[in-house]
Amino acid sequence: MDLSGRKKKILAAVVEEYIRTAEPVGSKTVAQTAQLGCSSATIRNELAELASMGYLEQPHTSAGRVPTPQGYRMYVNELMQRQKLSLEETEEINRSLNEKLRELDHLVTNVGALASSLTNYPAMAIAAPPSATIKRFDLIYIDANTFIIVAMMSNNTVKNKLVHLPVSVGQDMIQRLSSVFNANFTGITEEKITPLMIRSAERAVDDTMGLTGVIASFAIEILSESQEAKTCVTGTNRLLAQPEFQDPAKAHALMSYLSDAQHLRELDAIDCGGDVKVLIGPENVAEELRNSSVVLASYDMGGDTKGLIGVVGPTRMDYSAVAAKLSLIARALSERLGGGEAPPPGMDNKLIIKGDINEQ
Repeated sequence: MDLSGRKKKILAAVVEEYIRTAEPVGSKTVAQTAQLGCSSATIRNELAELASMGYLEQPHTSAGRVPTPQGYRMYVNELMQRQKLSLEETEEINRSLNEKLRELDHLVTNVGALASSLTNYPAMAIAAPPSATIKRFDLIYIDANTFIIVAMMSNNTVKNKLVHLPVSVGQDMIQRLSSVFNANFTGITEEKITPLMIRSAERAVDDTMGLTGVIASFAIEILSESQEAKTCVTGTNRLLAQPEFQDPAKAHALMSYLSDAQHLRELDAIDCGGDVKVLIGPENVAEELRNSSVVLASYDMGGDTKGLIGVVGPTRMDYSAVAAKLSLIARALSERLGGGEAPPPGMDNKLIIKGDINEQ
């Protein structure tokens, strides 16, 4: 059933007042804030109808109304004013990003910290790095029982491992291994390093001590690590400032969930479609998030690589402000890292609500 204009105004007034105060909203407050020009009795009737339609609920009989997940969804989709950040806010975010991006090795941590400080909610940042390969192997002979494997990666990082041997090995063997690995194991992905390839390398250098397998295992390990998405959650202690998380057990359960990198990678699998995406309460698949809301925005890191930023908080979240700030961060990151077309600025982009099949 479509909502009348008056019902929409009342629902918006209840949602915005509840976001602001975390207290149930009564007809008197709606009359003062919505400026509808009708009596409190009429507003009470409208509130009752909105409750019967599933948009509002009443915690107990003597209290006012609070929004349900359905009410929040209607608010975000149709009633929320698309917040525009001021020029000063935009410039401040850009300045902060410029400072954070000077430390690319800490990109995920820095972006997450910025999103958390701007929204006052716990924030997550995820970056799926481009596939890396090994550009060069250097095997450094230390003594008859020790050598170091040094691998220069295509993303300009360096990995190394100190190897202690139970038997003696000559410097000439280390040099032969270095030549074989540089000729055959550089510029390829983890999947290309097969048992057959390793056995062939062993025969080529006449390795009877398993050194080839040690070096190949290290190569597979660092190639696998290079493909893992980098994740970070910051500001989880901000949950404790929210009335909904005053129960320590409830706050701890959500904090524990967010601390698991695998859970964050599951969120990374969500397609934001280049827009800000809002998941409200039971729209979240994970049981631990079903009493919370998640706002996500993706950004372009160049090539086919995407990153994700998001915040987690109570369903009583200031969706307009959060979405505007994440949208700006994502746009700025896309422009700086991706070099391609950035998402639309501010809140001009559409908000996608999981569960609205027609919107996906």
